[in-house]
Amino acid sequence: MLYLARKAVLPVSEKSSPRRGQTLQFNVAQLLKQPAEAARHFTFEDAIVPHLEQELTLRAPLHGHINLVKTGADVLVTGTLSTELELPCTRCLTPVRVPVTVDIEETFSPTHDVTSGARLTLAADADPATLIDEHHILNLAEVVRQDLLLSQPSHVLCRPQCAGLCPQCGHNLNEGPCACQPDEVDARWAGLLALKEELEAEKSSN
Repeated sequence: MLYLARKAVLPVSEKSSPRRGQTLQFNVAQLLKQPAEAARHFTFEDAIVPHLEQELTLRAPLHGHINLVKTGADVLVTGTLSTELELPCTRCLTPVRVPVTVDIEETFSPTHDVTSGARLTLAADADPATLIDEHHILNLAEVVRQDLLLSQPSHVLCRPQCAGLCPQCGHNLNEGPCACQPDEVDARWAGLLALKEELEAEKSSN
């Protein structure tokens, strides 16, 4: 009797060509059928996140790389995406282009068995944003949207020494002085005002 040695099944790692103008959705049906540690690698040059423009103004393509790795019954998603956001200067409200980068690390769980199609039991606290749907589509858009919203810096300056707006007429003092007379500062508040200006100067230099 002839016996044939079985070859070891090795994890599959595949890399796709760069994606342009595509959404962050991935059909992971075949990946879910692979052994643990099987991987897919994707590069994006202009990723699309639906409705993101209603919350943020992007001034550069959303680009980077995404890795999908089979981990048991789940899929681990890691990667980095970068873009530029347009945000108002904290002092004068002038639009400023701010580069941002988000690092992604999320575990996505299937809602249906990839072979039988049967619905799977999910944890009570399962996050809808990290679930793979009944068509085995992993949609990363909501995770990226949340990460981009959280990546916005709280203090943005158009320049380190931004003069801000006149508190009386709203004129942009970076464009020159206005005709308003400066308010007299109550001597009791002078020390606090000096401290405020000192803290703002330190924040601008960092």
